[in-house]
Amino acid sequence: MAAAGVKASSKLCLLVHLIVFAWYVFTLRANCSLEISSRHPGARSYGGRWKYLTFINLVMQTVFFGFCVLTDLIHTVLPSKSTRSGIPVFLIMLRDGFFTVLAFPVGTFVLASFWSLYTYDRELVYPKYLDEIIPLWLNHAMHTVIMPLLLVQMYLQHHKHPSRINGILGLALFASLYLAWVLWIRHVSGHWVYPIMAHLSPVGLVLFLGAASLSMAPLYLLGEKLNHVIWSTTGNQKKKK
Repeated sequence: MAAAGVKASSKLCLLVHLIVFAWYVFTLRANCSLEISSRHPGARSYGGRWKYLTFINLVMQTVFFGFCVLTDLIHTVLPSKSTRSGIPVFLIMLRDGFFTVLAFPVGTFVLASFWSLYTYDRELVYPKYLDEIIPLWLNHAMHTVIMPLLLVQMYLQHHKHPSRINGILGLALFASLYLAWVLWIRHVSGHWVYPIMAHLSPVGLVLFLGAASLSMAPLYLLGEKLNHVIWSTTGNQKKKK
């Protein structure tokens, strides 16, 4: 009976992950199909879509939920005893590391930073003319829907965090690589990735980039806290799916 319960849970996870994965594939395809305008060259300029953290996060979320589908399939097909060691366990470790170190904090940062700047002055991050290029639903798919889907995933499956120092260092490495990429694009093309950067003084730019990078650590801790709250409400953590 216990094994049957595990199988049912795996099938439920698989169904949810298939739906979310399909949604992200659809969203990613819609993003890549946008007509490039001379007012917003986007993919035609140096770095293409890969210079935008929003696009990198969209790809990251798509890959993550695709990986969840693969993990669920293996746990659904294999006998329960076979999933307690070897490759199935290793895949869960990768899934947990991916979610806790990258998918959740980066996705949360995209939502929080975008809407904070948008509320203050949308021209600094998402000029009004973009409304004529990017449909409203796609804007929300890239900057809003990500958070509810991350919370669904957090509730659906327990994720074991790495040690706090290793998790934050992994996230810091990602932030440093992206920051270096942004600065390289500026060096090569002479243009900043985001409009707000062109309005800042050198000191203001250092403070802005420093604050943005440092804000990643609290978001990692937020994921850690939410995971603990969700999975300890009954006094015992649920078993991993």
